[in-house]
Amino acid sequence: MPSTSPARQPLVSPAAAPTPVKALGVAAMVVTVMLWASAFVGIRAIGPHFSPGSLTLGRLAVAAVVLAFLVVPQLLRSRMLPRGREWLPILAYGVMWFGGYNVALNAAEHILDAGTSALLINVNPILVAIMAGIFLKEGFPRWLLIGSTVAFTGVALIALGSGQPRSAGESSTTDLAGVALCLLAAVLAAVSVIIQKPVVRKFPAAQATWFGIIVGAVCCLPFAGQLASEVRAAPPEATWALVYLGVFPTAIAFTTWAYALSLVEAGKLAATTYLVPGTTVLISWLLLGEIPTAWGLVGGLACLVGVGLTRRRTRPSRIGTGRAAG
Repeated sequence: MPSTSPARQPLVSPAAAPTPVKALGVAAMVVTVMLWASAFVGIRAIGPHFSPGSLTLGRLAVAAVVLAFLVVPQLLRSRMLPRGREWLPILAYGVMWFGGYNVALNAAEHILDAGTSALLINVNPILVAIMAGIFLKEGFPRWLLIGSTVAFTGVALIALGSGQPRSAGESSTTDLAGVALCLLAAVLAAVSVIIQKPVVRKFPAAQATWFGIIVGAVCCLPFAGQLASEVRAAPPEATWALVYLGVFPTAIAFTTWAYALSLVEAGKLAATTYLVPGTTVLISWLLLGEIPTAWGLVGGLACLVGVGLTRRRTRPSRIGTGRAAG
């Protein structure tokens, strides 16, 4: 629900944002891409020690504590909390993104390698761009449709590659379950971005992120006993990796994402995350020795090309109608 309170953040349109603000938005997105890419590798690395639900709870709990040091003093000074129906979108993306998305992704990475998981999640920018065009009225240009088609073809190729048994004794059904979990995570994230966009127009990025993290953590409380037992059994390096996931890809990266989202159109911002899969594959190859299948690489390239095509601008017609050419 729109608020007229003067304490709310003023809305700065992307087109009118001054250059320093745009530069900060770009810097925030670079930080987000790098840290989210490292998250895929981190999740894969500690997967043997933590189940999907407990990993999510541990990551969110660490992030909630870290962000509390920044957010709580802000709230005490401003006394600006969501009111009434303003909580509805926060509850929605808290459950879907911080809760459901993370559990689905963690479960998928018990099955698929980090690079393939990142490539599959890369369908998310396409979904965001489509939904932003419909629900946020950001436009629905021709190149968005073309790029979407190419990207979804890439996802199909990745699924085909994941469905091929790697050896005579391996089953393809399990890999396809991993693909389905990744696509579920992508859908949950895409819907959450659309829901979060109006929230970051009203509240600072750190607060919008912290509220969602708290909601997601509460949803994952049933995994608390499992987390406690797995922390006791895990080697110290796995526990420290869990702390890393909570501090950097969660507390910091989701906050820098929310800040960039407050400055840039959702569809355009989401398309920049096409850099995540390539960065993930590189980190995964260097640290875990994981290389996607040939089909996965071809499909991933198609996804990147598709997302790149959505960034193209349709040239306006020069024949007095003002409509797009072609």
